[in-house]
Amino acid sequence: MNVIFAGIVLIAFVTAAWQQIFLPAGDVSPMDALSRAMIDSAAGSVELALGLIGVMALFLGLMKVAEEGGLLTILARLIRPLMVRLFPDVPPEHPAMGAMILNMSANALGLGNAATPFGIRAMQELNKLNTHAGTASNSMVLFLAINTSSVTLLPTGVIALRAAAGSGDPAGILPTTLFATICSTAVAITAAIFFRRFFPLGGQAAPVTAKELSSPEPETTDGSAALPGESSEAYPLWISLLAMSTLLAFIPLSIIYGKTIAPWILPGLMVAFLGFGVVRGVAVYEAFVEGARDGFQVAVKIIPYLVAILVAVGMFRASGAMDFIVNGIGQWTTSFGLPAEALPMALLRPLSGSGAYGIMASIINDPAIGPDSYTGYLVSTLQGSTETTFYVLAVYFGAVQIRRIRHALVTALSADLAGIIAAVVACLFLFR
Repeated sequence: MNVIFAGIVLIAFVTAAWQQIFLPAGDVSPMDALSRAMIDSAAGSVELALGLIGVMALFLGLMKVAEEGGLLTILARLIRPLMVRLFPDVPPEHPAMGAMILNMSANALGLGNAATPFGIRAMQELNKLNTHAGTASNSMVLFLAINTSSVTLLPTGVIALRAAAGSGDPAGILPTTLFATICSTAVAITAAIFFRRFFPLGGQAAPVTAKELSSPEPETTDGSAALPGESSEAYPLWISLLAMSTLLAFIPLSIIYGKTIAPWILPGLMVAFLGFGVVRGVAVYEAFVEGARDGFQVAVKIIPYLVAILVAVGMFRASGAMDFIVNGIGQWTTSFGLPAEALPMALLRPLSGSGAYGIMASIINDPAIGPDSYTGYLVSTLQGSTETTFYVLAVYFGAVQIRRIRHALVTALSADLAGIIAAVVACLFLFR
């Protein structure tokens, strides 16, 4: 992250300085625009973090209720055949498994606000298994790659925006988004496994505390940690297959009834979690408050990381560096199905979620383009099938003080590129 942060800032400064010296002065000089972007981005990052506090408190509170009731263990057992192969370093019933599954489920339903708290909790649990303090483990990198590329069944926010823009088929992006995210997730997993050999863990193992030595966790027959009060037996294979088949059956339902299902997801999620806790005998209010307290502390902790990355991105945009890139390759990408109007969206999405969202909104609300044109479908698919990679890196790794990210960036960007290519291919096939 040191190289990334310094590189973005340096490119922005050099670009703005070149324009300040060699180009005619406008109403606002490039360096003035850069200065203003720095201040606005710093203020905006804190506002974003303050808004995130409530969301973190809500969903980590619900997650605490689910954890107390044993839901994370149940979920981990259901898809154990897949997860133990992807994450061999994580015990099958470790809380990290359940948290990762909840994160992936929230992403699949387009619930970015819910996915972030679950993802941070998963990263915290993975960090407890990390033997190299301050360095991302293989499991952390793989989880982050899957998170940034996550298979999406129902991009609820994009569907809502398309409907507001007057689209005759607001849910028309469901098949293209699903195809793009399946491709990007496959590339993310492959890249995470491939690149890890070039980025060895190294360093010294984190010391074992006296508490860990004196209070070992009970183990299952396969050597994994067992959760208190929970049986260590796995579900039969047929139950796992049935659960996965049920999930796959949701795909056509999401495509057909996506617009109807979307408004029910968040309220239904809260009722389901609390109802599960009540049935399992959990003191839901006390558990919720305890989890919400943790969410508040985590949200405050990540503010410095948000300030750093969002200021750098704001400088990059304000300096004109993004415009230089678009002007340089826009004509070339048009011949491959990525119009110049959509190129800023593809380039900005890994850097700034709000910036990419604004570009998408302006394109689909433009009467000359509209939400149901090829470009409108493409930018909507890009918004629903790619992730704000640098933001996720800053927030997730910042929450556990990871400084050496190893191959996380190259893996996530590989998935982003795969998602962009797959989105173009799918939209060309269906809408061109």
